[in-house]
Amino acid sequence: MNRSAPYQPLIFRILHGVSGILVIGAIISGFLVYNTFDKRFGYIPIPKINPIQDIHGTLAVFFLILLPFFAVYSFHAGKRRLLQPDSIQNLTQFGRPIWWVSLQRLANTKMLLAAVLAVVSGRMMKEEWLPIGELDHSWYYAHLIAWLIMICCLAIHVLMSAKVGGVPLLLSILSWKFRPEDSPANWYDRLRAWFNDFSNNLREEINQFMAVGLLMKIIEVIVLAGIITAFVLPLFFSSGES
Repeated sequence: MNRSAPYQPLIFRILHGVSGILVIGAIISGFLVYNTFDKRFGYIPIPKINPIQDIHGTLAVFFLILLPFFAVYSFHAGKRRLLQPDSIQNLTQFGRPIWWVSLQRLANTKMLLAAVLAVVSGRMMKEEWLPIGELDHSWYYAHLIAWLIMICCLAIHVLMSAKVGGVPLLLSILSWKFRPEDSPANWYDRLRAWFNDFSNNLREEINQFMAVGLLMKIIEVIVLAGIITAFVLPLFFSSGES
């Protein structure tokens, strides 16, 4: 890798890449679901894809499975890419480099929240609603809102990445080259070493959590609790309500 290009950890590139593919796929298939069954806010006259709802649901399930890993990584190893204590204040410095960086961090953080809203609302929807014209369910509206937020945040994320880091940053995300210490061959040993010193490492993680600002504490709790909710809520409540 070129020395002038920033280095991205391999695990981040994998999580980021797979998540990105699933999110983009879910956004596109989500629009096609809307375009097939709803159309109240406009539509594009394109041929109907009969299994589009199943395709969207499959992408969503894979994204839900991956989301806990990506969220935990984002809030810990990747926390510098999220909202910082001074990010809101820096948004007043319009046009300066720190403004662009802060906007990108804000969009990244909002995307995690929107992803949680999307998976929770999607899990609580019933497949029968849209085909039979039941469009006025609150969970469906929440899903539409999450879809719109994710589109906006994804656009900001890509544009700000290009603005802040330019082509080298974009290429560093796509590159498959990695440093020897970042090799997948070392992942198992590193994970085993982490668990061998579990109590100290857990204490360190708790200390890091307590050291972050109150806002990020709240956001992390909301995101992680929301992911758990997306897995368990449909088991206890009928998705046919609301």
